[in-house]
Amino acid sequence: MTGLLWLKRKEILSDSCVPCRYTFKSMTSDLDLLGQYAQNRAQDAFTEIVRRHVDLVYSAALRQVRSPQQAEEVAQSVFTDLARNAGKLKPDTVLTAWLYQVTRRTAVDVVRKESRRQLREQIAVEMNTMNATASDWAHVEPFLDEAMHTLDETDRAAVLLRYFENKTLREVGQTLGTSDDAAQKRVSRAVERLREFFTKRNVTIGASGLVVAISANAVQAAPAGLAVTISAAAVLAGTAVSTSTVIAATKTIAMTTLQKTIIGATLTAAIGTGIFEAHRNCQLREQVQTLQQQQAPLAEQIRQLQKERDDATNRLTDLLAENSRLKTSPHETELLRLRGEVTQLRTANAQNHSNDPTEQAAKGVAARVKQMKQWLEQNPNEKIPELQYLTAQEWLRGASYSGDWKTDDDFDRALSQLRRDAKRTFAYSIGEALANYIAGNNGQLPGDISQLESYFNPPIDGTTLQRYQLLQTGNLSDIPNNEPLIAEKAPVDDQYDTLFKISATGFSYQGTGTPWVNGSGKGNFGTNITAKIKPFERQN
Repeated sequence: MTGLLWLKRKEILSDSCVPCRYTFKSMTSDLDLLGQYAQNRAQDAFTEIVRRHVDLVYSAALRQVRSPQQAEEVAQSVFTDLARNAGKLKPDTVLTAWLYQVTRRTAVDVVRKESRRQLREQIAVEMNTMNATASDWAHVEPFLDEAMHTLDETDRAAVLLRYFENKTLREVGQTLGTSDDAAQKRVSRAVERLREFFTKRNVTIGASGLVVAISANAVQAAPAGLAVTISAAAVLAGTAVSTSTVIAATKTIAMTTLQKTIIGATLTAAIGTGIFEAHRNCQLREQVQTLQQQQAPLAEQIRQLQKERDDATNRLTDLLAENSRLKTSPHETELLRLRGEVTQLRTANAQNHSNDPTEQAAKGVAARVKQMKQWLEQNPNEKIPELQYLTAQEWLRGASYSGDWKTDDDFDRALSQLRRDAKRTFAYSIGEALANYIAGNNGQLPGDISQLESYFNPPIDGTTLQRYQLLQTGNLSDIPNNEPLIAEKAPVDDQYDTLFKISATGFSYQGTGTPWVNGSGKGNFGTNITAKIKPFERQN
């Protein structure tokens, strides 16, 4: 820890000074030492104070900032404040309490500054993403209509409703006569086919990027007044058909072709001009309202940045004043030089720490776990209640499945394997609850799956059991041994998923759709479960 290194160097310097001005007894109070430093600038007295309290300050800072490097910086700042205010503390001050309070205040400031920095970085990333979307559209646009033509009629309608007209999945499902989940799967697979089409034409883009590009750019605003012009023309055409036998026969015949042309052009110009101006004014009002709405958060961000700039300016002024004071004192010049060495050592240590391959691998796995959880929040239809029973170790193992996660298909495969692990864990809980029910009811099987809920230990949410159904009822002795008694109703993903079946002695599962992703497997319950149902099994 670089803070301790600074302390050790202070002790060496104080020991090597000739003559050594002070020696301390263990009973010398903190305020006496602080008084010696304030009156005589006794560096060895201040070093003794640091030695007594550095562990407390560093630990308190570390609990709040959660970063060893930042905790060291907080500790250094706290003791710098103590040195600056050594002569200002009241005689009844409890130094330990004072240091703790200053540590907390300094750590809170560090956390707030770090949060603001992360927010600015997030805004920058979002701006880069918007620029990337415009670049993707330039490559997608020339081939989009050809790609849409390759889809079958239903898939094409699903994509048009979802991303061209920005309908919700529920609206898409209602239009196509399917459920929300079915609409989601149809749209996802249609987008994957579009992505494959673009890949064959050397346009590399992920499914998510393709969706964003289409939603943002596929439908552009038509020229002003076009809708009104088309509507007027259609109405006039319809009116002409229905009234031609009455009006046209009397008035139109009396006009020459030139008269009709002049009158028609004049009316069209007058009506068109009025309609265009009204439509243009409406558009301008909408644009002004939109700009006003966008200006409000930007103004708040500007005020916040100005406040941060003022804080930084004040802090810089204090630091410049402190540096000027330090340079005028030989002892404090030595303190300044040692601070520079500590900063260099801290930088070198941070570089070595960041190149640790084990740490990088651990961060990569943790990032994948976070990525999986974010995907599940954005796609709740791929969630199952059993995921709550996964341990941290199982989440980490799930994050190591498959390769790079770039497409929706990659996420579907990885999450199907994670769901399989969750259902396997839950299968043992069902087996134990089933054994408890059989033993408590003299071999009788439940008549409804919900009857098992009170036999789980620890208790579970009853909605989890609704995903399962009973295959057998009656008495266990009437059913062949190892015969499945409970089964999962339906898979979450028809292409990548598993279906579980549970007997009194174990479980089995079978992959759906693409078998190589999850395959099949089975497992046996432990003797603590099978021993409970043994007396009630069929005797061969």
